[in-house]
Amino acid sequence: MIKPGFNLAELQQYIKNKDYRPDQGMNYFYKLVEEVGELSEVLRKNRRMTEEGNIKGTIEEELYDVLYYVVAIANIHGINLEETVFMKEKINQVKWNQT
Repeated sequence: MIKPGFNLAELQQYIKNKDYRPDQGMNYFYKLVEEVGELSEVLRKNRRMTEEGNIKGTIEEELYDVLYYVVAIANIHGINLEETVFMKEKINQVKWNQT
């Protein structure tokens, strides 16, 4: 079980332990696209969590679903997302002239 205060590497390992099916790569991608569509809908309707602990049908829920499938796809391809975030931020700093 994942606990509050986890980091990206822990989330990635949690999802890998729970749901690692390398033969399902395209299905994970299709689910990601589906979840992005659902996120679009709740964003348009501005459905936010109003009741503590009840995220059903909210932006919060759909953001997690999108994150879940991004992580699942990264796991299939052996991508360390923490390292990827660091490398991409270095590129973005140069691209957007940030210090």
